[in-house]
Amino acid sequence: MKMPLVLGVVTLLLSFFTHAALIVVEDMGGTSALPYYRTLNLPTDAQSAKPMTLPAVRINPYGEPDMLPVKSDHLSPGKVENRVTNIPGLVPLFLVGDDDLSRRWLASRADLLREINAVGLVVNVQHISALISLRELGAGLEMVPASADDLALRMGLQHYPVLVTATGIEQ
Repeated sequence: MKMPLVLGVVTLLLSFFTHAALIVVEDMGGTSALPYYRTLNLPTDAQSAKPMTLPAVRINPYGEPDMLPVKSDHLSPGKVENRVTNIPGLVPLFLVGDDDLSRRWLASRADLLREINAVGLVVNVQHISALISLRELGAGLEMVPASADDLALRMGLQHYPVLVTATGIEQ
């Protein structure tokens, strides 16, 4: 019992009395960035007579109309081939746009989408009135405007409307 205590104290004491010198791995040198800052006309010190002007602050919070239009360049309305996926834990999500195919699909699948608590991404929409219209069509579903280009590339999607679940991609 005494041996581990002694070893611990010795280790602690050695750590106080030993230290390594700083080793510079690489020093690439360089030039001062001051010429670049001078072109910005920033004050050089606290005594500067010229006050700093800050950009205007938006008083009203941003809302959904400020997020529009949304355009997903890698997605368009069209036929999607059903396929099996294995993405454990994925919350069911669906992609729709402001087009006739998406509206018909949403109207016919709304009950199922509500039943599985799917979240919708409105991937192509120009105006807030169109977004509101889609939400009315899918009453009770959470639907947010968002580009889905990254998701489309990762999932190999080219078209919507589509439902993506942990076990499959289907239209």
